[in-house]
Amino acid sequence: MRIAILGGGHGCYAAAADLAEAGHQVSLWRRDARALQPVIDSGSIKLKDADGARDVAIARATADIRDALSGAQLVLIPSPAIAQADIARAMAPHLVDGQVVFLPPGTFGSFVMARIVRESGNRADVAWAETGTLPWLARKHGEREVNVTVRAVRLPTGVYPARKAEQALAVIREAFPSVHGCGDALSGALMNAGPIIHPPLIVMNAAPLQHFERWDIHNEGTQPAVRAVTDRLDQERIAVREALGYSAPHYPLADHYLNDRWMYGDAHKKLVKSGDWRENIDLHTHRYVTEDTELGLAFLASVARWTGTDAPIAQGLLAVVGGFLGRDLRRGQRTLEGLGLAGMRREDLQQLLHKGE
Repeated sequence: MRIAILGGGHGCYAAAADLAEAGHQVSLWRRDARALQPVIDSGSIKLKDADGARDVAIARATADIRDALSGAQLVLIPSPAIAQADIARAMAPHLVDGQVVFLPPGTFGSFVMARIVRESGNRADVAWAETGTLPWLARKHGEREVNVTVRAVRLPTGVYPARKAEQALAVIREAFPSVHGCGDALSGALMNAGPIIHPPLIVMNAAPLQHFERWDIHNEGTQPAVRAVTDRLDQERIAVREALGYSAPHYPLADHYLNDRWMYGDAHKKLVKSGDWRENIDLHTHRYVTEDTELGLAFLASVARWTGTDAPIAQGLLAVVGGFLGRDLRRGQRTLEGLGLAGMRREDLQQLLHKGE
């Protein structure tokens, strides 16, 4: 299958190498041509995992997004949610009927990006989908080198508009057999693990993160008190899903620590052992704050308000992060209020998510 991968981060390079090695014809787009040049020059990415290191040839690496999207059946965007609006505007002139865009994960980006593309004047019949996590726990080790610690084994995925779910999921499964449908785009967004695992780790490790040059929030930073808050926050997420009528499996985050039933299987020990997550985390610029808190947690808190679901942990964490950022995060761009959806009746929003705008 022809796959376009948009972005230049850890997940994008892991996606390009993994999917190319699986036999797909991969085009990797990155707007920073200079940073992409080592991949262009070599025609490959060095992939490292439990099987060792090897160079994987990439069909195309380009800073021309039109070139990358041309002929692609699947468009994969493993980039942070904070990049979605810019990417949507860049790709808007070039999307065509029948393409499927997959955001792993999405933070309700399937709806947001579809709206941006449509408002640009492109009315192509495109399906958008998002899942609960990045399919790889990965970190780049060099200009064209990526280390994959774990691959996801379960990817619950919502589709926008939901009427196109069967078609979209069939295309995505050609690349990711672990994908299974979980309903519409809102259900997919409420599977996102980032806004559950990262905000408590950021808030409750704020002092050591600012004190030490490097700190592993998944090792020293994951202590019983932190886990207790994370579990309570995840219970709020599940309560919101249940209030909306979404059925199990909800993939409780506790499974990530306790057993192999979560999206990555039994991954936490491998994540810590790799050492790749002992890093410097800036509390103002790191994606755990800009993506998972300012966008993702704010989105969850807004859906809780809209459904009347009690979510004190979500609201409290959002207030604390807003405190050290110096702004109120409760009415951000990725909330239902910010998206102009908070005034809709539940049945009207369900209809919108099924049919599309």
